[in-house]
This record gives sequence, C-alpha cells and structure tokens, in this order.
Amino acid sequence: MRTTENRSRLSRRRALLAGSGVLAAALAGCTGAGGQQANRTTASSFEDDEDAPVVVASFFSFYDFARNVARDTPIDVRNLVPTGLHGHGWEPNAQITREIIEADAFIHVGENFQPWADRAITTIKADGVETELINARAGIELVDLAASLDPEEEGVGENRGRDPHFWLDPQRAKQSVRTITDGLVDIAPEHEETLRENAETYQREVLDRIDADYRSIFDAADRDVVQLAAHNAFQYIGVAYGIQMRPLVTNLAASDDIKPSDITDAKETIDEYGIRYIGAAVFETRRPAEQLIRETAVEAYFPVTPYAGVREDWVESGWGYEEIAYNINMPTFEVVLGNKPPEEAGPDGWAEKWRNFE
Repeated sequence: MRTTENRSRLSRRRALLAGSGVLAAALAGCTGAGGQQANRTTASSFEDDEDAPVVVASFFSFYDFARNVARDTPIDVRNLVPTGLHGHGWEPNAQITREIIEADAFIHVGENFQPWADRAITTIKADGVETELINARAGIELVDLAASLDPEEEGVGENRGRDPHFWLDPQRAKQSVRTITDGLVDIAPEHEETLRENAETYQREVLDRIDADYRSIFDAADRDVVQLAAHNAFQYIGVAYGIQMRPLVTNLAASDDIKPSDITDAKETIDEYGIRYIGAAVFETRRPAEQLIRETAVEAYFPVTPYAGVREDWVESGWGYEEIAYNINMPTFEVVLGNKPPEEAGPDGWAEKWRNFE
C-alpha cells in the first residue's frame, strides 16, 4: 500500500491537473497516436491494489528493467510507447502527459533523445507536479557516435556527437538498473529489500550472462566488421566487444534519408570482407538491405534491434531485453560474423522466419 506521503503526493498532483490547464499546453503542436501502452505489469498478488504505485517509462528497455526489479511488489510498471513503434521516432498526444503526471514516477532516457519526454519533464517541473523523475542515463559514460568505426570514417559534425544507446552494453545497462532501483525505492521504501534483491539477481543472472554470451560470439569470430542496413545505434556493442559496426546511416536518425554514398560505402565493405549476410533493423525500412542483396554478393539480411520498440508477437510472448537479445540480436551476429550458417543460429525455425523478413 502507499504510504501517507505517497497518497498526499497523488492528491496534490490531481489538484494540479484539475486547476492548471497543464494538459492543454503540455505537448502543444504534437501529433500522432498516443495512449495505448505496449505493455504493463503488476505482480499478480497485488493486481487488485488500486493504491499501488504507478511507474511509467518512456522507452521499452527501461520499462523492462523496471518490471523485473519490481517483481513481487505492488508497483505497477507501464510502457508508454505503443507496440510496433520505434522508441525515439514517436510523437504522442497529450494523453501521454496525463499518464506521466498521474504516475508516481517517470523513467526516461535523459535529455535530447526523446523530445516529447523532454517537454513532459519541463511541464512537470514548471507546474510543481511531484512525479519522481528517474533518469536512466544518470552516471553513464557515453561514447562517441563513431566510437567503433575506423578513424578515417568518423567524419565531422553530427558524427562527432555522443551516442545515447548505452543500454546495448550489458555492463552499462547494469548501472541503469541500479539507478532505476533507487528511484523505485524512493516511491515504495517499504519494499526496498525486495527491489534491491531483484535488481541484484537481474544484473547477475541476466545482464552478466548476456555480456558473457555476447563476448563468446565476438571472440569466436574471424572477422571484426559487421555491416548493418540500419542507423547508428550499435556502437556500444562494438566498443564492448572490439567489433567495427558499420551502420548504413552514421547519425542518430532512424528515418534519415540514405544517400548513394552510403550504399557505395556499404558495397565496398561487403566486397572487401567477403560479407554474405548483413543485419537489418526490425523497425526501419528494409529497402536499402534489399538493394544490397540485388547489387552485391550479400545473400540475405537478418534482424537486429536496439530494443527501441516491440512487435505484437514479442509482447504476447512476454519478451523483454533478455529474450530479444537471445532470439533476435545474438543469432544475427552469429550469422553476419560467419560463426554459424543461418540454419544453425537461433531457435528452431529462426532462419526461415527471419531471412529477408518483411
């Protein structure tokens, strides 16, 4: 149950909602779909607790970290990004700000990554709403956007910026789990022991295991270059495991136009390293990957994802960060590095399902 302090905080928040007009101004100018959550979780024994603390997350990875930490507590964790949408290319409507304001805590990725989340935080601060703000990026050392590229390919300007996709490195993800845990303890101190035990278990049994298994994949590879028909979201895997990640688009825009020079560079990499298979992003256009199949020796593309969104079938199967790592990214890296033929990677039927996926 909520403490008296939590109940009081909620009452003040509802009063602000009723009297400040915050929702009308919160996301002025925003368009697009907004209220449906991709998923939510509350421990089963607490499902009827209407006073359970509510935590909303702006990004799937941190929603998943939080729901694992909150297991066996009454904390209700919700993902704000609808199923099937990319986590940082989405513009919600004002209903999302209402959900954030009515929540006890808001987990976000840090500033300058999700503009809608930045605007919601500005609203919360301006109106004195006491939603706990949990910055999942706090204490994380970011790398350069071009950190795992050859120095001659780093470019200038935007490619010299900092890469926010830190959660792809399981060790950096552990710091994020610790930050989220501290935030959940703040709103549910009576469950601190369970929260911290869950966090330690998740870090040890999931993130450390993923780290070790990734390392085994990359250490076994004869080639240290991966070609991706995707935007620049995988540098942390390159940095962590000594691999050159060659994205087709070397900036952060997942929807950015692909230039002829991008295709030319990819063709040169494919030819130089004898690449037969490439990775293609699940939530991005497959047209450039299809073009590379037509115009190079590449035989097929397979899926990669920076955990920026979830498909309906992943939600139905209860997949989180762990399951996506083992069922999507790891099998693809085994294939694109030449460690295994597609038929031997992933669970049964993986190659048939994901080879040149729609």
